[in-house]
Amino acid sequence: MGMIDRDIVAATDDQLIDAYSHSISGAVELVGPAVSRIERIGGRAGHGSGFAISPDGLIVTNNHVVEDAKAVRIKTPEGLVTEGRVLGRDPDTDIALIRANSSVGAWARLGDSQQLRRGQIAIAIGNPLGFEWTVTAGIVSALGRSMRAANGRLIDDVIQTDAALNPGNSGGPLISSSGEVIGVNTAVIQGAQSIAFAVASNTANYVVSELLRFGRVRHGYIGISADTIALHRRVALEAGVAQTTSVRLRRVEPGSPAEIGGLKEGDVILAIDGKAVAGIDDVIRLMDGDRIGQETSFLIFSVQGMIETKYLTPTARPS
Repeated sequence: MGMIDRDIVAATDDQLIDAYSHSISGAVELVGPAVSRIERIGGRAGHGSGFAISPDGLIVTNNHVVEDAKAVRIKTPEGLVTEGRVLGRDPDTDIALIRANSSVGAWARLGDSQQLRRGQIAIAIGNPLGFEWTVTAGIVSALGRSMRAANGRLIDDVIQTDAALNPGNSGGPLISSSGEVIGVNTAVIQGAQSIAFAVASNTANYVVSELLRFGRVRHGYIGISADTIALHRRVALEAGVAQTTSVRLRRVEPGSPAEIGGLKEGDVILAIDGKAVAGIDDVIRLMDGDRIGQETSFLIFSVQGMIETKYLTPTARPS
């Protein structure tokens, strides 16, 4: 390779690095003003992060950031300090919703996490270890993970990222390069590097809508944990479904409605009551409180390689 060729490669590398930097800084400028520091008022001391999702001061954070507090103190990047009340919380997904007593200015949009792909840029904004409004960046490492919440329940539809998170990042947004919130940062694995997790934005969006409507999240329980996988075109054609991804069962709880209904580990859920299942967030959304006690059809591609319909009756979540 001659001098001219090396110069061309160097120039191209510089352009790529410059484009990467601009995409991150542009996304941060768009979403950063919506990110707040959240402190509990009363109860055990603690703080974390949150982000506004509406101009009138609706703020999303983690359940473990607010815990049993009824009120919180909110501090914005512009220096505004106000208080807010906790509208509702869902320990099963580690999501909580706050209403600020006054407008907090900027707000961010919850994007469609079902459109995410591994390798996409992922940017975390939060207040870790007292270092306010810190930005870290990495990639989406994996999708459709499950992790255990503080109450012991499995949280499904979790995004794994290598964007660095630390205590205080909890509740802050994980955003795409286009400036959409794709997840709510929730946990790190202590002692491990480059492994952090965020609750997917579609799950957060569902939880927010339930909290606004009912003050709580109604969960139908069937007793599974699962992963989002690519759906083979042949299987989709045979089953008459159009989606390119679906959900494979990783575990079926003994004695659960799923086991009673005949679901097995390795089965793939294609549809629930005729509605396509392209990801775990679809299962969460379709298994709302209205399903409790109602016989529900599950179209599956079984571990034996057959397209079958199974019938389950979801129950209320066990206490």
